[in-house]
Amino acid sequence: MPIIFCTPNGWDMSEHAFLTEAAIRAGIVKHQDAEEQLWFITEGEASVHYSLAYTKTAEWLKKDTVFAVTDAGGSTVDSTLYRCRSKSPLVLEEVCASACVQAGGVFVDRAMQNVLEGKLSTSNYGDAETIAIMVRQFELKTKRIFDGSQISNIINFGTPRDNDKGYGIVKGKLTLTSDEVRAAYTGVISSITASCQGLLGSRRVQHLLLVGGFGESPYLRDQLKLKFGERGTQVVTVDEPSRKAAADGAVIWYLTQLVEGRAARFDYGIYSGEIYDSVVHRGHEDKVYLDDAGSKRVWTFRILISKDTILNDAWRVSWSRHRLFPTRPSPRELGVYESLIYVWQGEGPAPPVLDADYSKPPLGLRVMFTIKADLSSLCDSMEFDTNRKTGRQYWKVNTNLDIIFTNMKLKARLRWMDKGAERIGPATMIPASKL
Repeated sequence: MPIIFCTPNGWDMSEHAFLTEAAIRAGIVKHQDAEEQLWFITEGEASVHYSLAYTKTAEWLKKDTVFAVTDAGGSTVDSTLYRCRSKSPLVLEEVCASACVQAGGVFVDRAMQNVLEGKLSTSNYGDAETIAIMVRQFELKTKRIFDGSQISNIINFGTPRDNDKGYGIVKGKLTLTSDEVRAAYTGVISSITASCQGLLGSRRVQHLLLVGGFGESPYLRDQLKLKFGERGTQVVTVDEPSRKAAADGAVIWYLTQLVEGRAARFDYGIYSGEIYDSVVHRGHEDKVYLDDAGSKRVWTFRILISKDTILNDAWRVSWSRHRLFPTRPSPRELGVYESLIYVWQGEGPAPPVLDADYSKPPLGLRVMFTIKADLSSLCDSMEFDTNRKTGRQYWKVNTNLDIIFTNMKLKARLRWMDKGAERIGPATMIPASKL
């Protein structure tokens, strides 16, 4: 039986590995079955399946239409941009890396707590316990009906004996002005708007589908319609309650799987020893090293997968790896080869030259996962060679590592040539959280 985890757009292999381990420990799946039984999809992808199932898209969804889906939940707001590749059958593809911002409904509650603490700090009802009750009642009713038009907004928190008219408390009910309630939304709506506008960029996007529990907020809906209406983008809400958009959408996704292309969220790459170029690497002479063949090299960040690259089941990236030995190694000395895969999350491009110390990558570069492959069986495939410039002799093992995208997961494999024939062997991808 397949088990589907629907996770925020901002989660990656580390969080997936944590959930996998939790599922195994809880007895939900066996270790040997986890790879096949567990599926991970983003809340954005679940939401687009839910949205299209419960909105009237026939009038506007056509081939090459670009539209956005925003899932405003309790803690995160996940937004994804899609292009319709085909109307019949319906096939979608992500346009660029999705967005995820911590600006869900719970942050309105926290902001309201700050409003109440400031308003009631000198009243008889400013203690932490009473404020917590007020926030809970605000979330249960006041927040859900607030649309900005009400002159007064009531939080029913106490009994008829609770009165403090100077602070707007009468018979257990606290009255807030619309400006006081708006203040709890201001920062959250600004974050959501900035996230969505960053995703849309300068593209012509006519429709933004809004789902999620917080997406049912009348005030949030009105504010987004106002802000995005200015750029010609219509905010569309679903015909059904969307609090369970992720859960219901995950089921619809498993049955239909409309999305065939997903965008990489970061630049993925490796530390790569490149031949030193005095012009390209000027100013980094102190980082030059000699390899076992006597060639001058520097470490660089070689991008394997660029941000926004569309990944589908036909996608593959390969890179060659050469290991040099001064003497012929034994199978044990060949051992297990490891390659750290990094993601660049800094501003602008990664530095042109890196320090040789892997344990101290520059700020913005972090390990995403490690690929491990057993090379002990490649002894007979080694080559003996001589560096023409230095005369240094060495043994070399040539391999290719592949990263492929299949069943919505990145997987790795090892390839090498043996007496003119290509061989393929397994490689394991280990998330950084498990290293």
